[in-house]
Formats: sequence, C-alpha cells, structure tokens
Amino acid sequence: MTDDPIPESHRDILDAKGFAHVATLTEKQVLQNSPTWYLWDDERKQLLISLTTGRQRYRNLRVNPRVAACIADPENPYRYVEIRGPVDAIVTDEGNELINALAKKYVGKDEYTRHKPGDVRVVVRIVPERVLCFG
Repeated sequence: MTDDPIPESHRDILDAKGFAHVATLTEKQVLQNSPTWYLWDDERKQLLISLTTGRQRYRNLRVNPRVAACIADPENPYRYVEIRGPVDAIVTDEGNELINALAKKYVGKDEYTRHKPGDVRVVVRIVPERVLCFG
C-alpha cells in the first residue's frame, strides 16, 4: 500500500501504549478477540503483532488470515482506529526483534523476559484494507 491508510487525525493512537483488540476466526468460524501489544510499521503501512505458535490466534490465522483490530486511544476510549485486512506475512521473529521492541514500548525494558520453554515467536504483518476512525 503506497498511500497512508491512517488519517493524520488518528496517527497518534498508533504510537500510544494502547492495546489492539484483535479479532480472528477459528477453524469452525467462531470469533475470537483478545488484546495484544502492537507496533505500526510506518514504512510498509502495516500493523504488526507478535504471537507464539502455540496460541489459538496463530492457529486461527493459519486457517483464515484475516484480522479486525480495534485500537482505542488510552486517554479517550471513545476515540479509536479500527483496521481490517489480510495478513501479508507470518514470519519467525528471528532474534526476538519485534517482541523486544514491544517490551521497550510497553514496559520500558530492552528485552522481553516472559518467554516460556519451547516458545516460537512470530511476527504477523496486517495490511489495512479498510480503516475506520471514530472520535
């Protein structure tokens, strides 16, 4: 996507420490929604989230790679950005780069420390096909 899909009026939400409430569909077409840390990739104009391959959301995205994510302004929950679109890629987070960047953003730590034995962490890149803003 070459044009910026996020209006200037709501760009600040993407840099805030709010949570993206990410909705996916299970294999049986049941909605699942869960809050998650996120980063906005300004160069590619994509929403990034980090998952482990043992999570239900990961399994959902392998079957149906479409997402709806709602990110509310932490200072005003009546102001938000909703991003709907396909997953462009799911790639292994070599060196834990994304999760470490998320730990820096959300908890001020240079490194994410809550790994569990056997965790395989991936980066999910979401392409905004439709963006809705409120407030």
